[in-house]
Order: sequence, then structure tokens, then C-alpha cells
Amino acid sequence: MKRSAATLGQVHYATSRNAWLGYPGYVQDMIIRSGARHVLELGGGANPAIPLEFLREHGVEYTVLDISPTELAKAPAGYHKVCGDIGAAELAFEGIEGRHDLVFSKMLAEHVKNGEQMHRNVFRLLAPGGKAIHYFPTLYAPPFVANRLMPERVADRLLQWLEPGREKDGNKGKFPAYYSWCRGPTHRQFARLQGLGYVVDEYIGFFGHHAYYRRIPGMRNLHRWFSSWLVEHPFPTLTSACYVVLSKPVETITMIKA
Repeated sequence: MKRSAATLGQVHYATSRNAWLGYPGYVQDMIIRSGARHVLELGGGANPAIPLEFLREHGVEYTVLDISPTELAKAPAGYHKVCGDIGAAELAFEGIEGRHDLVFSKMLAEHVKNGEQMHRNVFRLLAPGGKAIHYFPTLYAPPFVANRLMPERVADRLLQWLEPGREKDGNKGKFPAYYSWCRGPTHRQFARLQGLGYVVDEYIGFFGHHAYYRRIPGMRNLHRWFSSWLVEHPFPTLTSACYVVLSKPVETITMIKA
């Protein structure tokens, strides 16, 4: 992933070209650098993001939490599986609260109705000093604004035209997207996350959504130019996707217990 020289503290910007393919490597690198031994993937379903070979090599205990028992059942043997809704206020924490060194998600957050509740639940799942990483599309990128406003059937047809051959979730089309708390590195977004007790370690905002314009040549070239321009002259509200790395401070837990 190429990063721009345009940075502000822990905020970085880049084009989205390699964001999707680069994310598993980004998480693996964080596992190695942080020494994480207890890792939880949210929404991994039938296809967990981190291969078993890597987990065995680095001695990682890996859990996949997903809302669908059917999808979890399809995941290869070797992964610990937990069925639950990360956005639910009544999420059962028994046996999993406060024990994970790393919790991460990939293109899940936009499908959770209550983003605040999701981040609260993740905070409880993390061990003191643990980290959370989320990769999600953001408003107010034009395709996602349209996706949010259009009827599901219309949005799904448009997406299939823009990205032919795109796999459909469960053969029933895409999951509904709500984009709750799915924003770029704005001051408000920082305040929201910090208000829950997190430290924001890194926020990478990506500009562009190149795959959507492959079938529109003139727009494709203009889009590439504009995305590159935004990396050098960033507007946080115009990101199309982000990685965010959050930490749960050890001090917070000490103060609560005192």
C-alpha cells in the first residue's frame, strides 16, 4: 500500500487501489508486531481472512464471530467459531470478554445498524492494551451515498452492472448497508471513538473506488486523476474506505476496577 506524504498525526491517505488485497497482510503484520496471541475476526463467516498456516506458524488462537450459523459451519475445521451479532446490545460475553489481543473486521461495519454499539462491544472483547482494526467503506463517497439512498433491488442491479461477476452474499444479493459510524478521519469521528475510551493509533483514508468505473472509460480516467489529487489535497469526508487501528488503554481498566 502506497501512503501519501500528506499526513496529520496518525492520519494517512492513499488511493484505494491496493486496499482490498493489502488488508490481510496489514492485519498479519499487526499480529506479528504486537505479539497478539488471541485474535478475533468479526464477520469472517465461511471465509476467515487469515489462513490457518499463518496462525499455526505464529501460535495464534483464532476465533471467528459471525451472525450466521450457516456461514460459520462452512468455515474450515481448525477455526474456533462463535455465533453472535457484534452490533447487539445483548451480545453474550461469557468466556470471551476482555481476553483478545486483537479484534478485527473486514467490510463488516457498514452492515451493522448501530455502529456505536459495535464499537462498545469490541471494547469489551479486547484485553487491556489490545487493539482493534476495522476496514470499511465510508460516506460520503458518491457510490455509497447512492447505495444508502437507493432501494436495495436497484442498488444491487447497479452494482452488478458496475462489477460483473461480483459474488453475492448467500446468493441473495448484497447485505443491507447502513454506514453507521462509517466515516473518514474527521474530527467528529475521532471524538466518537475517543469518547468510548479508545486511543486512535492510526487512521488511513483511501480515495477512489476504481472497480466501479471500469465500464465507463472517460469517467475512469477522470476518477483516477481526482483520486490521486485527493491524496495530496485530502478531504476526510470524501474518502471511499478506511482502515482504523484502535487501542484499549490499560489505564482505563485499572481506573474502572479501582
